[in-house]
Amino acid sequence: MSPYKNKAAFIIATRNRPDDLSRTLESLAQQTHRPDYLVIVDASEPPVDYIVKKFQDKLHIQYIHHLPPSAAQQRNIGVKSLVADASLVGFLDDDIEFHSDSLEKMMIFWEKASEDLGGASFNLLNPPRQQFPWIKSIPFVAWLGLYSKEKGVVMPSGFHTLTGTVTKDLFVQWIPTGAILWRKCIFEEFAFDSWFTGYSYLEDLDFSYTASKNYKLAIVADAGYFHYPSTKSRISGYSFGRLELKNRVYFVTKHHLSLPKCYLGLAVRTGISFLKIFSMKNFSYNLGRFWGNCVEMAKLLLHTK
Repeated sequence: MSPYKNKAAFIIATRNRPDDLSRTLESLAQQTHRPDYLVIVDASEPPVDYIVKKFQDKLHIQYIHHLPPSAAQQRNIGVKSLVADASLVGFLDDDIEFHSDSLEKMMIFWEKASEDLGGASFNLLNPPRQQFPWIKSIPFVAWLGLYSKEKGVVMPSGFHTLTGTVTKDLFVQWIPTGAILWRKCIFEEFAFDSWFTGYSYLEDLDFSYTASKNYKLAIVADAGYFHYPSTKSRISGYSFGRLELKNRVYFVTKHHLSLPKCYLGLAVRTGISFLKIFSMKNFSYNLGRFWGNCVEMAKLLLHTK
């Protein structure tokens, strides 16, 4: 029997990453406090149910195969399938690993949480290194409302500041879905916007920022995890270059933020993409991303389909 008043159910949306998923499930199986429930919503072709079966004696798992692939739709399906007595609903990427006591630390945090806490994220211990961080730290950039040194805030431009690794519990305006727990009642009010199809870039920003208008959001310092981004099922640099501009404008429009500041921020983003070409790392990807930025910017400015 769980020593905690809350029961936690986690949902993993996965696609074509059996090795990564296996490592994530093994990490969960090694927790000092294991998830009460786990739902795997799989869009793989072929299905990876054989991976899930290996852990059914260690974890309480429900497996669902769903097509077409869409992280947002897969998560919504996972939420609808949850058992009634799960009071906390979590989302996990399929390429992460935890400290052995991370879930225990997270559950302890929720034991003491106030009723207005809507969601809490695990603490990312290996955040990706930022390129050209000096651009984001220029005071003029903050003055324009494009970026800020403050962690986890959403700027008037619609750009969000990264949370990185925190050394103490931190309350923020948005949290990523990589490793997170929400109050189940949140999903009686909100759902992941199905507009974010396929790669679903910025769906976590959209969902959590929406929730932050009514609830507090936190990052729990003691509940650490590592993200090892999979090289599988990634889209091309060109496709991502277009998507990051298209989805940012959608987010800004939806939340009534500043479109002029957004376009200025997108121009800066395109400039960074251009500079990254000369880093000589992932040259073809960075070149494609820059070209995708340019094509989508032209489309947005001309209002063409």
